[in-house]
Amino acid sequence: MGPGGASNMDRGRVAIVTGGGQGIGKAIVKRLLEEHLRIVIAEMDEDAGRETLQEYHGLGESVFMHADISEEAAAEAVVRETVAYFRRVDVLINNAGICIRKPLAKVSLSEWNRVLATNLTGAFLCSKYSAPYLARTGGSIVNIASTRALMSEPDTEAYSASKGGVVALTHSLALSLGPKVRVNCISPGWIELSGWKKSGTRQSARLSKTDHTQHPAGRVGRPEDSASLAAYLISPDAGFVTGANFVVDGGMTRKMIYR
Repeated sequence: MGPGGASNMDRGRVAIVTGGGQGIGKAIVKRLLEEHLRIVIAEMDEDAGRETLQEYHGLGESVFMHADISEEAAAEAVVRETVAYFRRVDVLINNAGICIRKPLAKVSLSEWNRVLATNLTGAFLCSKYSAPYLARTGGSIVNIASTRALMSEPDTEAYSASKGGVVALTHSLALSLGPKVRVNCISPGWIELSGWKKSGTRQSARLSKTDHTQHPAGRVGRPEDSASLAAYLISPDAGFVTGANFVVDGGMTRKMIYR
């Protein structure tokens, strides 16, 4: 763990963002720093985590923890070290996720288990170990699922099943942890992540006019779309919102397509 700021005094809200080194997680880190939260970037990809820590150094106080949250000891350690350093936890963003896309007959059991362990079990573990501290601060959890919980493309069984589980985990946690802790879910659709990857894989977006116009909203999604919603869901303005799943997909899951 490397500090991105000099003080660990109890000066403001603290958020753990899993998978915070790239993609939607990185956008959430940036937005919450701009909202004056102090951030723990829990990331399995060490290069991505350290790059994000350095890139956003000037926005506020953050630390990086190298962790595979699919492992119970690692998830528990992230929470324990967060409390040791910042003395509190106010927000948990369960964003870490992986996808293995293969024809069903070629997906091994170990691959299936790996996807569910990262995307679903990781969210469960981080929630379990954060819950006592979130209850003390009246905090909240935001889970990042996917529209694949509601609709599918071929060869995505493990990913879709894991994200469906995240949606169900959300309303279960909301009932178990309420009223002290609110728990909500964001299900993004097509989000263009090219510019939000670590430097070695970052590239310009290659999107056609059709890519944008097929969306009722008129464009492909951006990571900032989910980040702004996450900022709202953890705010006092969302105090009456819990157990909900918010679809952020430009309207695509509401669109009937006939050939």
